[in-house]
Amino acid sequence: MYYRFLLLAILLLSFGCQKKGCELPDGIAKIPVRVEIERLEKPFFSADGSEGIATFLKQNPQFASQYLQIRSSAVDNRLATSLNEIAANPSLDTLVQQAGKRFGDMQAEQKQLETAFKVVKYNFPEFVEPQVKTFVTGLGSLGNDIFISDSLLVFGLDYFIGKSASYRPQVYEYIQSRYEREKMVPAAMLLLSDRFNKTNPADRTLLAEMLNIGKAYYFVQAVLPCAPDSVIISYSGQQIADVNRNEGRIWAHFIEKSLLYEKSPFAVNKYIGERPSTPEIDGTAPGRIGAWVGWQIVRKYMERHPEVTLPQLMAETDYAKIFNESKYKPKRQ
Repeated sequence: MYYRFLLLAILLLSFGCQKKGCELPDGIAKIPVRVEIERLEKPFFSADGSEGIATFLKQNPQFASQYLQIRSSAVDNRLATSLNEIAANPSLDTLVQQAGKRFGDMQAEQKQLETAFKVVKYNFPEFVEPQVKTFVTGLGSLGNDIFISDSLLVFGLDYFIGKSASYRPQVYEYIQSRYEREKMVPAAMLLLSDRFNKTNPADRTLLAEMLNIGKAYYFVQAVLPCAPDSVIISYSGQQIADVNRNEGRIWAHFIEKSLLYEKSPFAVNKYIGERPSTPEIDGTAPGRIGAWVGWQIVRKYMERHPEVTLPQLMAETDYAKIFNESKYKPKRQ
């Protein structure tokens, strides 16, 4: 089903060229935000023994409590000694050095976050940009790949060093491909979307799940307008080109199999869960294809309703309304 002879221009576009005309409107661009990325891996891994680690934790109480899950009252000699042993691990020192080399001054990420926070603040005026920190986690020994709360955003840089890293996340290869530098900020914005994306827990149909995730991807698209689709959903450029070309055939599968109102968790997970592919459609169809379709439905809905704001979309839980008013019906080629 999936054609491999695609025009070079389509492939080049899909592999990540920035979208033309993706600059922010003046009204959004002028919104003041402050983004400073503090590199906490440097003082942590250069701390002078257990006392230095204890001082680090006291100087960064929010990071210690929210990200490391350490209460200030729990900082004792035993904990400081244990963390110091981790900090002295040569393997982690290697990751610290490689993260420093890979990410440099992180100007690209700072600009991305400034853009995203401006758009979020424009649409949700109550939003306050969080403090942004980085850390080297030992691939999970000390923290998660990405953490976000109302007041703190932390990137575990060692997850995102990429193929050149001495150590990589211990996940399936198709998931490992998401741990690339250019996908880090979009992944954080996908997590941030949870704060605004209203859901209807009573509706557990496949269509509802598709549109919930579709709204989340649309949120990322809105706050990072220059990000390519391949980076937002973490498909390869080839996969994006394929699904775009075969959109009608993919959609026909959902209709012909009467899947939209399927409620079986097993069936639903086939189309939105983590899988390397979706063989029910085709051996080369990527996993999470239902999420991609949901995103396209939401896009069509917003194209047909330019009066609908981002906050209104994120608050909408009438999935039948979104679907019906999108008039989504790609032609089968």
